[in-house]
Parts: sequence; structure tokens; C-alpha cells
Amino acid sequence: MDVFLIKATQLILALAFLIVIHEFGHFLFARIFGVKVEKFYIFFDPWTELFKWRPNKYIGFLGSHKWLKGATEEECQAYLKDKLERKAHAEWEAEKKQCEKEGKPVPPEPELTVGHIWAEDAPDAVGAPEGQKKKRRFWKDTEYGIGWIPLGGYCKISGMIDESMDTEQMKRPAQKWEFRTKPAWQRLLIMVAGVLFNFLLAILIYAGIVYSTGEKYVRFDRAELGMAYSPAAHEVGFRDGDIPLTADGKILDYPADAMLDITQASTVQVLRDGRDTVSIAIPSDFPFILQKEMEEGKTPIRLMTYRIPTRVISVMAGEGAAKAGIREGDEIVAVDSIATPSLFEFKQTLEQQASLYKKEHSADRATVLLTLSREGGKTETVPVELSDNDMMGVGLETDITRFYPAEEKHYSLLASIPRGVEMGVDKLTSYAKSMKLVATKEGAKSIGGFGSIGSIFPEKWDWVAFWNIAAFLSVALAFMNILPIPALDGGHVLFLLYEIIFRRPPSQKFMEVAQMCGMAFLILLLLYANGMDIVRLFIK
Repeated sequence: MDVFLIKATQLILALAFLIVIHEFGHFLFARIFGVKVEKFYIFFDPWTELFKWRPNKYIGFLGSHKWLKGATEEECQAYLKDKLERKAHAEWEAEKKQCEKEGKPVPPEPELTVGHIWAEDAPDAVGAPEGQKKKRRFWKDTEYGIGWIPLGGYCKISGMIDESMDTEQMKRPAQKWEFRTKPAWQRLLIMVAGVLFNFLLAILIYAGIVYSTGEKYVRFDRAELGMAYSPAAHEVGFRDGDIPLTADGKILDYPADAMLDITQASTVQVLRDGRDTVSIAIPSDFPFILQKEMEEGKTPIRLMTYRIPTRVISVMAGEGAAKAGIREGDEIVAVDSIATPSLFEFKQTLEQQASLYKKEHSADRATVLLTLSREGGKTETVPVELSDNDMMGVGLETDITRFYPAEEKHYSLLASIPRGVEMGVDKLTSYAKSMKLVATKEGAKSIGGFGSIGSIFPEKWDWVAFWNIAAFLSVALAFMNILPIPALDGGHVLFLLYEIIFRRPPSQKFMEVAQMCGMAFLILLLLYANGMDIVRLFIK
């Protein structure tokens, strides 16, 4: 439960932060161009909200609100009148449809007083009494809130068909503070601003990470023992000890990017046995094979990991290792005479031999013979009794920089920015390449929802890991939002490009239908993705 809470907290914090930045991009550009933003919400708020606030007007919790001191009686009355008139108009629409259906006369439409509805927020509103006109404020005319469905967020931009589907507003005369009255190039910038801000955020995060921590890694050619590979990697041709050289001609020297480069390549070259260069053909569905391998628990590693010696760094008193005389600094080189040149192979062999011993001796505990390499080059074999869970009470070194020389690079504030740009572009390019596989049968099966996203966060809080993942999610959010799907930013951009090219916008009816279709598609995709998480949970 503790692990679940840690991962869930990181997921919610990361998503909330990325949503705020994304929507702030829309908000900022809208206000720069004089477009009114009616709402700014984190998460969605159908029917009610967890919290809402309008500066100097009101504050609310769970659908109720109270007026603040800054609101005058006239402003309160205007707000309530607006609510009542909107409700009256909606009731008239329903009555009109019913009358038309039954062939009865349609009652007259209730007269809406535009001045009362808009005068509070628009200085030049049509019909606004002179005394009610006042200067528009940059951020104080927006309602801010937190919804109860943590699936995204939104800015309700006046005069625009968006998630709110406020079609009633679109029936009123267009006002100069509305989105629909602005030039196409301004509307285009407002729509791409969210994507732009997410990508810029990722660059800033990457730049901040390299500035604060630098980069420390071991180049593959410095790892004398090479790499250990998963069973799926063995099946395509990799062997333990292989050193990756290139992926489709690109030199592999930075481990953080190598895995993605290898899985997306057609051919990978490795150095084998320290002398032979071998080419390995990578199947197009290799990423899905690796994913399935991890989900089925066939291996503790994804694709590959560094091979390092099995070095003891601590011994617990009273446990099997201490009783056998194992000391700090000893290196375990064999289990029951089976060579274990690396930590990964040691763990595999120990598990196998312990299971075999208990089966052959019908015992609850196993005893294994460990061959130790000690200081001065001495070799000694000792029997070690394992505990019930096949542990011997030792701590083993896992820091690869303790065995191989590490590359360490520090960046100044100015130098960190281009490195952040480089990392952001690399992540965006890699993510875009990986998306082409989603259309395949295996790709559809690999789609995951919030459970899959949450699983990539570490089990223990680590700020560097958190920000690394947040930066990647920001890149992913930017890419997904620019896809030309109605209801996403990319859909609005597509319609704006149509307007720029053909000199006329799509009809309002078409925009409404497209928005509803896009929202339906995204809801179905969301249900499918999270449903796949549940299916995988039960399959396991």
C-alpha cells in the first residue's frame, strides 16, 4: 500500500503540474490577444467541482460558493441574473423542441439583457450601461477551480467550441473579446501555446537536471564484462558479454538513450568476445516482445544491464554468510562450481541451485558452495546455509562506477540550456517514432492508462527521477495534444489551417459535431487504455 500511495502521489502531482503549464499557455496567449478566459480548471468538473475561486468575487467548495468582500451587491445580482437567464433560455430551447415535435405554436424566446450578462467583464459590451463599463483585468475576470475527475484540465475560452460545448454562447452576437472574432493567426497561436509550453517545460526540466546534477555514466566500451541481456534479447541474437556499438549506424555511448535506439533500430552492431563485430537484426515488434517479457515476470531486466562482479560490501551478523566467514570485499565467482562472472548471473544461479538443493534433499533451507576471490588473488570455497527466503545476509555492490571508469560532465547555466534542448528534441523524436507501432495489433495490446504511467515512477521518492519522468510525460503530452483529432489542440489547429487556406472557417454545426466525435473517441480510448491496465492486473 505504501508503494501504491507513493506512486499515485507522484503521478497526480506530475499530471496536475503538467496540466497547469499546458492550460497556462492557452490562457497567456488568449489574454495577450484580448480574448476573455472564463474558466481555468485543473481536472474536469461536470455537474460540480471540488473548489472554485473568482478573484474579489466568490470562493466555493463542492458546488457551493460564498461572496467575498470585494463583490458589490450589484455584481452579485448581475451574476445571479446571468445564471437565471441562462437557465430560462435553456428551458425555452427544450420547450421549443417539444412544441415543434407536437406541432404546437412556439412560445416567444425570452429576452436576454446582454448588458447584465456581460457588462461586468467587458468594457465595451453591447448594451452595457455607461456606469457599468470598466477596465478589463488580465487575470481577475477568470474563474479558477479544481474538478473531481483527474483526466485532464481546460481553459474555457470565450467564443470558442471546446470541451464545455457552450453552444448557447455561440448563438449570441460575436463580441470583440471573443476567440471567434480574432484573426486566424492569433487563434492559431492560442491553440498551439499549450503544446509549446509543455515542450518548453520539458527542455527547462532537462536543463535544470543536468545543471544541478551533471551527467555521470559509464560508456559501454569501458565495461570490460559487457552487458547481460534478457531472454528475449538472447532470442534475437544478443549474448551476455556483448558490448553495444551502433544502432542503424548511430554510435551508442550514452546508456540513457541506448535502449530506445536499440529497440527502434533495424540493425545493431555489438563487439563480441572483445574482438569480433557482429550485426544483429532487430524485429519490428521487438519493443512489444520486451514489454510482454517484463509483464510476465520472466526477467528482472528490460533488454540489458551492465555486468559487474559480485562484490560483498556488508555482512549481517548471525546470518549464513557471517557464519561461513565471508568478509567485506570478497567477490563471489562461482556457486556450486558454476561460474558466475557477474552479479546478474550470480543471482540467477543462486536461485536455481537453492531450488535444486531443496528439491533433492526435501529440505526447507538450502546450502550452497560459494567460491570467493579474496584480496591478494586468493580463492576459497565455503559452504553457506541460506535462510528460508534463500538469502545469506550480505549487501552487494550495485554501483557500476565502483568497477568501471565513469564519464562525468558538468554544465554551466548557459551550457545546460542547449543540452536541455538536445534532450527534449531526442525524447520527442523517439516518442514520435514509437507511436507508429501503436497502430499494429501488438501495439494496441500494449496501450496502457494511468496504471501504466504510474508504474514508471520509482517506489521511493527521488526528485531527480520524478523530474525526469515529468519531463518525458510533458513531451508525450505535447505530442499527443498536437495530433489532428477534434477535441485536442491539434484538431483546432487543423480547422484553423483549413480556414487560412480556404479563406472561410468550417460551419459551426460541423465544429460542434466534430468536437463531440473527438470527445467520444478520446473517452473510448481512455476507457480502453485503463481497461487494459485492469486486464493485465488480473492476468498477472
